[in-house]
Amino acid sequence: MPRVVVVSPPFLSHAQPLSVLAGALREQGADVHFACAPAFEHLARRAGTGFVPVSVTRNANTGVAEATRQDAGEAERLREFLDATRQGAVAALVTQARHRRADMLADPEGVLEALRATDRRLRPDWYVVDQLSYPVTLALHCLGLPYATFCPGHPSYVLSGPDAWFGVPYAWPKAVRPEPDALEELYAAARANDEAFTSLFAAFARKHAPSRPAPGRAFALSSPYAVVHAYPDFGWLPRPPQGPVRLFAGHMAAPAAALDAEWEARLKGLRAAGERLVLIALGTFLSARDDVLRTVVTGVLEGLRDVSVVVAAGERAGALADLAGARVVVAPSVPQQALLEHVDAMVHHGGGNSFTECLRAGVPALVLPFSSDQFSVAHDVERSGAGVVRDPNTLAAGDVPAALEALRHTSGPRRSGLSASVRRHGPHWAAGELLRVMAGRRPPQ
Repeated sequence: MPRVVVVSPPFLSHAQPLSVLAGALREQGADVHFACAPAFEHLARRAGTGFVPVSVTRNANTGVAEATRQDAGEAERLREFLDATRQGAVAALVTQARHRRADMLADPEGVLEALRATDRRLRPDWYVVDQLSYPVTLALHCLGLPYATFCPGHPSYVLSGPDAWFGVPYAWPKAVRPEPDALEELYAAARANDEAFTSLFAAFARKHAPSRPAPGRAFALSSPYAVVHAYPDFGWLPRPPQGPVRLFAGHMAAPAAALDAEWEARLKGLRAAGERLVLIALGTFLSARDDVLRTVVTGVLEGLRDVSVVVAAGERAGALADLAGARVVVAPSVPQQALLEHVDAMVHHGGGNSFTECLRAGVPALVLPFSSDQFSVAHDVERSGAGVVRDPNTLAAGDVPAALEALRHTSGPRRSGLSASVRRHGPHWAAGELLRVMAGRRPPQ
């Protein structure tokens, strides 16, 4: 079995599923080390792997973005991003494109040297790297080291062709349809980033690996051997005409742990107050949109008297404390995967983890997309029948009851079949398939 180093950026929403894949590789016999920022060493311990302290970006998110210690510049960028989400989809995506220019290659030489030192010390046979960790992928390309790509979100993060642009949704949900002028602004920002970073990648490769092939389009750089998608294999997804083996794992969640006694008691109280239970969680960054959280909870309290809710509010738990009561639990963080085994529906932001965890648990979702790949995920939610989508910035409290009631009429058999399909795959299936690729596609020495 090979020795594998799994390299993760210091973001919980990326590091957690990557650590699950690392653990699954270890359980199938590989010698695995998990490489990430020191704050994430506990994930390696949980996965039973070795740990390598490596920081691949100056950004970080250890669970709640607002609570993560960062320098003043990064904190200001987070505030700017959150403000942009209030202006709508294109404003958020254009802001992300602009921020990407400042941090995507913050320290490529440092990443290259860190990986060179790791390779000399551990001598791994393979690496697994997050698709969005472009400095890591560039370094591995320059060093000529074999790696597989892990795609943490929507599969369109791996560009399907020359007309695909990183940062532009491959499709939009019905509730969010930007005007043509706004879309042109977004395309212009995406094309400018593509050209700028492709030039930077080419210059870096010429300097540090002149004998290696040119890396090509920066945002299209990924493993020539295998890409693991933590996502279902929907037939309508855009596909490159050729390339690496693509492994659609369906989800990348560990088996759900049992709820502790405190959460069991909370759910018992909520069930006594309301026949149905809804989980509301907007992810580690977007929990800061407490205005949207308040709108959803208010809509439930005023329009659905048989529904209780659990709200993951991050640093805004205090600001929403007035909503807490017999039918509402407000907490900074929640055991999401465990709670999904007990709730009737979820309200989330369209993050890949939330979407696939809902699919695995068979829980329908009201999706409120704000940024990143969330619009692409939201489109797939609608098309697959896994839930309904609304625009978070135009959602009123009075809209919430109808949206949640609509979930009761989404196709039950279709959703059940999709859930069963997602559960048939998962991290252990992906690990086994990936090890077969590694065994059968040895790179040239």
